[in-house]
Amino acid sequence: MPTITFSNAAVEYDGTTILHPVELSLDEQRIGIIGSNGSGKSTLARLINGLISPTSGSVSYDGLRTDKDGKQIRKRVGFVFSDAESQIIMPRVADDVAFSLRGRKLSKDEKHSLVQDMLTRFQLESHSDDSPHTLSGGEKQLLALASVLILEPETIIADEPTTLLDLRNRRRIAREFAALEQQLIVVTHDLDLIADFDRVLVLDNGKVCFDGDAQAAGDFYTARMDVLP
Repeated sequence: MPTITFSNAAVEYDGTTILHPVELSLDEQRIGIIGSNGSGKSTLARLINGLISPTSGSVSYDGLRTDKDGKQIRKRVGFVFSDAESQIIMPRVADDVAFSLRGRKLSKDEKHSLVQDMLTRFQLESHSDDSPHTLSGGEKQLLALASVLILEPETIIADEPTTLLDLRNRRRIAREFAALEQQLIVVTHDLDLIADFDRVLVLDNGKVCFDGDAQAAGDFYTARMDVLP
């Protein structure tokens, strides 16, 4: 698995500390990040592929610095946002998946084959010519995942991927995640989604306050929430 290293990485904005200095090395296959709203968990995740840069310290991905090698890193790290609508670009479902391949030197037939395979994998083939905006919430999230996976990234980051979904679609996303061979990093409030993850970080007030296995992290987070006003 790739190794992600935070070296005293911190983020400040307008004089406010969003994320206090973090020292971490992450190389597990499935990593969860949990915490209350505003705890800094999404900030931590977005540092990994250079969507934001640390204001001090550094973050590296297999030795590549996110503040210097962001473009190269983003070819290896895919990001799925909580609101799949924000990732919809093209007017047709098939075109939206194909858009991810725009920088690849592939023939038209090769692109078509890859897109169809991905649509079939996520049971979206019947919606190929539909507008992505007509899909259900769960289907939109699957479309966002398909548009990332078609590039075969080594690491996938999903920022609260089940927040807007009903139980059936949360379970579908969980099954898809469980089947992935890539490194997976999930930011979530959904403890069931990460119940069998290799490692889970708990954030609070911009600090990593717990780092351990999923069960222990869940217990720590639940107990912490129970005592907060």
